[in-house]
Amino acid sequence: MAAKKRPSTAAPATVNQPESSINTEKPKSGDSSPEPPIAPAKVYLIFKISLIFLIPYFYLIFYHYKIESELRRSILINAIVSLIGFFVTVTMIPVASKYVLRRNLFGYDINKKGTPQGSVKVPESLGIIVGAVFLVVAILFQYFNFTADSNWLVEYNAALSSICFMMLLGFVDDVLDVPWRVKLLLPSIAALPLLMAYAGHTTIIIPKPLVSYVGLEILDLGCIYKLYMWLLAIFCTNSINIHAGINGLEVGQTVVIAAAILIHNIMQIGASADPEYKLAHAFSIYLVQPMLATSLALLSYNWYPSSVFVGDTFTYFAGMTMAVAGILGHFSETLLIFFLPQVLNFLLSVPQLAGIVPCPRHRLPKFDPQTGLLTGTNDGTLVNLFLRQLGRMSEQSLCVVLLVFQALCCGFCFLLRWLLTGWYK
Repeated sequence: MAAKKRPSTAAPATVNQPESSINTEKPKSGDSSPEPPIAPAKVYLIFKISLIFLIPYFYLIFYHYKIESELRRSILINAIVSLIGFFVTVTMIPVASKYVLRRNLFGYDINKKGTPQGSVKVPESLGIIVGAVFLVVAILFQYFNFTADSNWLVEYNAALSSICFMMLLGFVDDVLDVPWRVKLLLPSIAALPLLMAYAGHTTIIIPKPLVSYVGLEILDLGCIYKLYMWLLAIFCTNSINIHAGINGLEVGQTVVIAAAILIHNIMQIGASADPEYKLAHAFSIYLVQPMLATSLALLSYNWYPSSVFVGDTFTYFAGMTMAVAGILGHFSETLLIFFLPQVLNFLLSVPQLAGIVPCPRHRLPKFDPQTGLLTGTNDGTLVNLFLRQLGRMSEQSLCVVLLVFQALCCGFCFLLRWLLTGWYK
């Protein structure tokens, strides 16, 4: 989560405590002083960032690939509804901020401690607005694309149920401040609707170099495949949550991965002649486009200097949505490579999360209020590793470097798929 702390005295550092928390004390009855409005959305910055993805994305849809007109129409309708969701989210976040501040759901930015910004109450758990708008957009889209007898409708609603369930548990986590061991179990509960409704194949294609050893080209894993789906949902959800700590990182990594997922889906639709395969990737697009649009709206407030905190509600929502998109779109291997920085961050975090190495409450860099620069600590996170290797830098510069690394890993995935085409599978 973002760099924030409870306004009251912090509890002793244990591995069971999350890296972030919020104030849940009820306001005094006599305290009715209005909170100052949050900073306006950085919409122009988000527009410039979006062009980096939108130009190649729509080029692939309209020019590079010959996509069936009906499928292209569904993708564009979904994009238009998602765009409406973007503007609704931008409008709703300032309104919701007043309510969460009124209920004392706020935090202080630890990475600005010792500066005037470090004493500002930052509204918490604004990911709930992103998730709510996403669900409304995704549900309304059913009217334009699915019929009552559609084979995909059951799985689509099961996916939305898992995402909604994860949002609820994320908001509970924000309010109750649950221990890390409980956090790890929350996605396993939220994934149950998807696992129970999943009626797709449970087979995997054996890599060509291994066919002669296995003796099969296609292997049916049965229940083991569903176990893999379950573990993937747990990993994706928690990996977004622990790769955090600086303004814009949680939402930024979500935006980068979501953009890569959309481009991958379009490439697979354009290169395939199998109608069922195309529908699987289109299904993924229908989920990821609304998530990307609403996440960009949140990023306009969460980018440095952040005027809102996203909360565990958003990180759980984003992780579950991308996991569901990868599972039902049948590209879980590709998704894991998109998540390469999160995998590295998880491996670095294992000693502390497992209690082998002492784990402080906030595994964050040290902030120097005199210079405004961050210094890496010995905590096992990718954020601190980058600071130790590259030297001290500002919070905004560090976030940009980490997001560029995320984009490079996504680019490496596309390169790897291109190099292995025809040889691996």
